[in-house]
Formats: sequence, structure tokens, C-alpha cells
Amino acid sequence: MDSFFAQLSDSVTSARTLEDLTRPLLELLEAVTGLESTYLTTVDLAEGLQHVVYARNSRNLQIPEGLSVPWGDTLCKRALDENRPYSDDVAGVWGDSGAARDLGIQTYVSTPVRTDDGALYGTLCAASSQRLPMAPMAEQALRLFARLIEQHVERERLVEKLQRANADLKTQALTDALTGLPNRRALMLELTRLRALAQRTASWLLAGAIDLDGFKQINDTRGHDAGDEFLRAVAAGLQAALRGGDVLARMGGDEFVVIGLGPKLGEDGAAAARLLQQRLAMATVGRHVAGGTPIDYAGASVGVACLDPNQVDSEQVLRESDAAMYRVKLTRRQQG
Repeated sequence: MDSFFAQLSDSVTSARTLEDLTRPLLELLEAVTGLESTYLTTVDLAEGLQHVVYARNSRNLQIPEGLSVPWGDTLCKRALDENRPYSDDVAGVWGDSGAARDLGIQTYVSTPVRTDDGALYGTLCAASSQRLPMAPMAEQALRLFARLIEQHVERERLVEKLQRANADLKTQALTDALTGLPNRRALMLELTRLRALAQRTASWLLAGAIDLDGFKQINDTRGHDAGDEFLRAVAAGLQAALRGGDVLARMGGDEFVVIGLGPKLGEDGAAAARLLQQRLAMATVGRHVAGGTPIDYAGASVGVACLDPNQVDSEQVLRESDAAMYRVKLTRRQQG
């Protein structure tokens, strides 16, 4: 008995995954029950299926891992419905179970495995192709092992929830809430990555700044909700105009930045910058619906700088793109 509890303690304390915990428990369950197959299942009530996740087979009866059977045909469901956790006459009691008949099960014992909210997760079972009596302590051991598995499942679910929450928080920290675009913080991370890539590939780095001329008037005359809707529409248009590998970010207010790679350093990077500038500028021109009414927008001021990644740091990249944008803005004012 001492060795049993020592082995149980080792299994519980050393287990890092559900499999780490379950396989030693199935071995202990075989020793306690004297039955030749022990296994853990999960139950998908929505799909109406029971899946054998882990199994231990020591003699003739073979319960294969990965086996899926209709839940309604299982001994586990019958045992739960009838509150009959044990039978040594499966053929006589549940002769209508095709799965039990096909597997040749004569003796069967099981207990449900549930989540903290009481929902059915699966079952912990032991079976034999021979008629065998219920061993002393078998039912207690079965319930104890099921509880240990329940606790581990909940622990894994909690870890998954925390990981998802951390991922969500990270995404929120890097995302502009209004447009869903990367924010300034995310842009700086991407800029570091793209500068390094441009250096490795000996390519020009293109950086474009976009300022939505006239946005304040739209916001003031039509309201902030309409202004927000306009910003989302322009952001979607800019996103659709990007080349593969370009990154678009909202810096705040009505300012956006695009960064991407240009041609090789020995090629005409200025021409590539002009093409990108035209592409982005045209993406902002046109009719946008905001506040339920259309806005015929003449377009944003867009400037794109072509930079040698070996000669600038991230802040200089942004300053150069801003300078290119303001040159365009000044020209538009002079022409207007």
C-alpha cells in the first residue's frame, strides 16, 4: 500500500501535462481493479461522440487510443443514465451496446470526469473480457483518480485562459482601437524589423506619412461619430492599397504611416517612392460615407521618403517621412 501511495504521489507531483498524469494513473487503476484495460475518454455532446484519449491494455482486451464511438451506444452513457458504475455481466445488462459487443467487454466500471461547472468532460473507465468481481477499493480509487484528472484539466484550462488573456492584452497594446490598425508602438517594432531586413537585403527603405487634410472640418461639422467613421473608411482604403509586406499604422488623430521595402540600393528608389506615394494618395480620394451622408474627399497629403537603412535610425525614418509629407502639403496649399 505504501508503494501505491508513493507512486501516486510521484505521478501527481511530477505531471506537467494531462498525459503525464493520466498514463501512470491508468497503470495504477489496472493494479487496483485487476481489469485488463483502463482508459480515459472525452465526450463531445454536441457531436454525439466519445473519444478514447489515453488507454492501457495489458492482456486480451484492446481499447485503442483514438477510438471514437457514438455516445449513445456507449457503456459510459448507460452507466451514467442508470447510475450503475459497475457490471460483471455487460452482455446481460447492456447487450444492446454494439461497441461493447464488438470489443468483447464483460466487466466494466467507470466514473464521470467533470469540469468545475459540472459539465461532463469524459469518463475514466476499466474493463475486461472476463467476468471479474469489483476489487476492494476499486471504486474509491476510480473516483480519486477522476478527481485528480478533473483538477489537472481545470488547471490546464486556467493556463490556457491566462495565455489567451495575455495574448489579447498584447494585441490591444499594439492595436489602434478605432481602426484596428497597428498603433505607434507596433509601428516602431515593425520599423526595427524592416530596417534590419532592408540592411540584410541591401534594399531601400520606404516610409510614407499621410495627413488627412480637412479632417478637422469633417469632425467639427458632422460630429465625432462621423469623423470616426471617416477615419475607418480611409484606413480601409489605405490598407487595400498596400503592397505585400507593407505595414500601415495609425499614429493618432488623422495621421497614418506606411513603411515597406523598396528596390535594391543600386536601383532607382526615388521612383519606387513616387509610385507608392501616388498609390496611397489615390486610395484616400473619393466618396466616403460618414454619419449616413457621403463625403466627396479630395484626398490626403501623402509624402514618401526613400531612405538608406544604413544611414538612419527609426526616429529619423519618421522625421524624413513627415518632411516629405509636409512638402506635399505645402505644394497643395500653394496650388489651391
